[in-house]
Amino acid sequence: MTELLRRIEDIVAPTVAGMGYELVRVAMSRGGGTVQIMIEPADGRAMDVEDCATLSRALSAVLDVEDPIPGTYTLEVSSPGIDRPLTRDKDYIRWAGHVARLETTQPIEGRRRFKGTLLGLEAGAVRLRLEDGKETDVPLAQIIRAKLELTDALLDEHRRAGQGAEIH
Repeated sequence: MTELLRRIEDIVAPTVAGMGYELVRVAMSRGGGTVQIMIEPADGRAMDVEDCATLSRALSAVLDVEDPIPGTYTLEVSSPGIDRPLTRDKDYIRWAGHVARLETTQPIEGRRRFKGTLLGLEAGAVRLRLEDGKETDVPLAQIIRAKLELTDALLDEHRRAGQGAEIH
């Protein structure tokens, strides 16, 4: 994460939390024209368009006051979606049992891309059961990109959450 993204995160995080949400990720397009702030309700309920609009207005005001971004940009506030990125330690625990894709900065056991079932997070490493049944540990510090893979089980869980059902 760049220094600018860290600064934006520090600026918006208190507002996001104060409004009852959690910050999932702050990202910027390559040209810097779009700042994406990904959030989700802290209580686990499903996001809706009104949530995004309300947060967009609040975060736009906060960013206008602090003005950390040189030049003009478009603010995009969104939910993580079903096949969400995994950006926080707790994501690897929360989504254990679901299939994920991970990419690392350097090869681990000869590979940089992994796909398998999340088994959790232990001692700074993501535990993963690969498609061939083998289990491996991927150091969290080495992961540059991770996201859930869209599966029937993930869709079922998303549907239950949208209906207000208890999530395991």
